[in-house]
Amino acid sequence: MANVIIEGIVACFIVLIACVVGIANGPVNMVCLYEQEVQKRVIEKGLITEEKIKHNADLFRLFGMMPLIIFIVVAVYGVNGARGFGEGFWQMTVIALMEGLFDRLFIDYYWVGKTKAGDIEGTEDLKPYIYGKSLAVKWLSTVVGYPLITALIALIMSFILK
Repeated sequence: MANVIIEGIVACFIVLIACVVGIANGPVNMVCLYEQEVQKRVIEKGLITEEKIKHNADLFRLFGMMPLIIFIVVAVYGVNGARGFGEGFWQMTVIALMEGLFDRLFIDYYWVGKTKAGDIEGTEDLKPYIYGKSLAVKWLSTVVGYPLITALIALIMSFILK
């Protein structure tokens, strides 16, 4: 269990690093994770284009989320030696939920919502940037989606590692 907790903490750092790199040239580059209203405002202000928002979202999925998923699978099946569905599922789910809660509470609620780190000039009146539909989707994907994804991966891995 100690390995799983440590791996959950590492997963939190992976998503944190992805976000730090994503806002390195300004928080507008991560607007793809904010509400549509915020995205519309930054496009109207000429701070970014819709194409660049889509491009940045693709980059975040490729270089932020894919390394996270790969890390979780390697940690659980490679490092921890999980075999079968149940063992892999519970370990991956714990790691993913730790990362998801960190993302929702620290990154979305505190860092983006309460500090100036994520402020985009001319949109401060729209803070917190993650609310309404985006917030609901993010919480639903964390609480329901993550376990479903880890169940699918565990199922696939249980067939691969027979």
